[in-house]
Amino acid sequence: MLPADLAHFRTPGVPTLSPDGSVAVIAVTLPDLEENEYRSQLWRVPTDGRTPSRKLTHGTNDGEPRISPDGRWLAFLRSAEGGKPQLHVMAMDGGDPRCLTDQPLGAGAPVWSPDSTAIAYTARVPEPGRYGTEEKVGPDKEPPRLITSLKYRIDNLGFTNDRRPHVFVINAVDEDSEPVQITEGDFDDANVSWSPDGARLAFVSARHEGREFELVSDVFVCNRDGSEVRAITRSRTAVGTPVFSPDGSAVWFTGSGDLGSNGRDFVANHAGLWSVPADGSSEPTRHSDPEADDLSEGTPRITVTEAGLLVGRLARGAVELLRYPWEGGDPQALLTGARQVLGHDAAGDVIVATVAGPGSSGELVRLTGGEEHTLTSFGETLTGTGRVHEVEEFEATADDGYPVHGWIIRPAGAGPHPVILSIHGGPYAQYGWTMFDEGQVYASAGYAVVMCNPRGSAGYGAAHGRVIRQDMGNRDSADILAFLDAALQQPDLDADRVGVMGGSYGGFMTTWLVGHSDRFVAAISERAMNEPVSFVGSSDIGWFFPAEYCGTNPDQVAAQSPLAFADRINTPTMVIHSEHDWRCPVEQGQRLFVALKLRGIDTEFLLFPGEGHELSRSGLPLHRVARFEHILRWWAKYLPTAANPAAAAGTLDEAADDAADGRSDDAADAATGGDAADAAPTAEDHAADVVGEPDSQPYPPRLATEPPGP
Repeated sequence: MLPADLAHFRTPGVPTLSPDGSVAVIAVTLPDLEENEYRSQLWRVPTDGRTPSRKLTHGTNDGEPRISPDGRWLAFLRSAEGGKPQLHVMAMDGGDPRCLTDQPLGAGAPVWSPDSTAIAYTARVPEPGRYGTEEKVGPDKEPPRLITSLKYRIDNLGFTNDRRPHVFVINAVDEDSEPVQITEGDFDDANVSWSPDGARLAFVSARHEGREFELVSDVFVCNRDGSEVRAITRSRTAVGTPVFSPDGSAVWFTGSGDLGSNGRDFVANHAGLWSVPADGSSEPTRHSDPEADDLSEGTPRITVTEAGLLVGRLARGAVELLRYPWEGGDPQALLTGARQVLGHDAAGDVIVATVAGPGSSGELVRLTGGEEHTLTSFGETLTGTGRVHEVEEFEATADDGYPVHGWIIRPAGAGPHPVILSIHGGPYAQYGWTMFDEGQVYASAGYAVVMCNPRGSAGYGAAHGRVIRQDMGNRDSADILAFLDAALQQPDLDADRVGVMGGSYGGFMTTWLVGHSDRFVAAISERAMNEPVSFVGSSDIGWFFPAEYCGTNPDQVAAQSPLAFADRINTPTMVIHSEHDWRCPVEQGQRLFVALKLRGIDTEFLLFPGEGHELSRSGLPLHRVARFEHILRWWAKYLPTAANPAAAAGTLDEAADDAADGRSDDAADAATGGDAADAAPTAEDHAADVVGEPDSQPYPPRLATEPPGP
């Protein structure tokens, strides 16, 4: 895969199914390199497996589709050019969509009432005078923010204390209807759902005393007019995604285990499946195994069926689809294997699921009577390039005998190939059985990519994830190096030419490894947490994350600070960061770059304007391409290959010129060639998340090689 092949990625979202199970609708997202933005439309996919799929909408940003329970209507979000996502409705048999909302910061995903007459959703309500609510007042002239809570901003979104999300309901049939705000107050309300009789709503909120210091939240119910709001859980958990049982007697939801006395013990605290009486008359019951069943990063919804509840479970790099029966007992595995289920819906005896694998960013699969049928071919454009490499499963043994699971992506040819050790973020996350664009790009450039899920990762049980709690950098680094050493025994991998890179926690670990070893030829530390002490005050999660992963004892924290070992780093290291990253703020990268520069270590600081923590996954398309080009330039300098020769590294002036141009000739060709640029559908992540902060700017990244003068 070439960097410009991002233009060929078609990524389907969460499907919605008609009540008779005959038709699914799904949003499909495509990076448009020519316009430097994401495009998405809705696709109509018949589930008979014979009738071809077709585009249902032709907007540029359509997402979050939901078919009404009577099958007549389709609700979805549409963002006008430069605007916020608003709720739209159209007839399933065709016609023009009708816009229902004009929320100043955009509307959230629609949820139909059982009688198909109303839609519930959540939307952020701006404080008067902010976010364009007063036409003549720009962002720079707004009054100052008075912040009194620890929870006042979120990466990729911005400040939140002055725009709380609340629940709204609108009559979808009456064309003159206006949205009615159902909840209010200084609370964040999310994940709304309807009772089967349409008389009540369930949602998630944190309204208890001490909530600003905790991660604890509860399930609330209220009447559809917003009256009689009450919590039906009073546990010490973080909850999400409530749904009513078919008879309305219970509410089922996902939720963590007990978060401890401080309400912040989140490390490898698996989200499980719970239920509670809808009147809150007894304590919640957990239905999933707290050690083995990890639903925390599975599919983004619970699907209610007659036979039980559908949820996703992480498992050794996969995401399986499970069905938990209403009567209790062990779940039934419906979709398993080397793949990841990313979304699902069901009607009658038909289940549809969005399923991704190592060679695909997602296809829609029908499951009926235990038999599977793939309904779409969104990935053909990318696989048709012939530049998608196989992913090989690999397992090593750590120094204490513990198994370490992972993968190798090999380039074409006999080798020996230089190696890039790639480390995932999190740390409670997983590499796995899905399309990893970075591994594919580096393999096409001639590198063998080695990646694993050391202890601390998700998908291998709670104990596996909690080993590194308040001890990052020790057991996890030993696992990673054991996996690398085992992989380097492969005859086609060159043990003398190894680089290391990673982002977020992977950036932490990259900085850590080069501070404790000179074995790597070069390194790339991206959007890292390099110094836990300053991270506490600068990061949006700093008020709870470092204490749980690094502890609070000053000596203990210092021992887990990669920056504390910067004086030992002799490895050439590129630092990559984004100006608007509030998860791992830019000061974390600046401090590493300056520390290395002052010691004379070859280093560069690649800084992206307008981007947040998610640059590599959902940043502006041309920023993602430019990032790849700079990374390959760095590897060409220290680990040249036939496909990425040293001459490609060029000079720093040439690199700056390339960055200013915004994209390579290959990128331009990909943007205008074939049907890639005008073919597919919307980035749902972009549609609902970025509401009210300045948009990312289409400017090239800044490449710093010298600290500024006085």
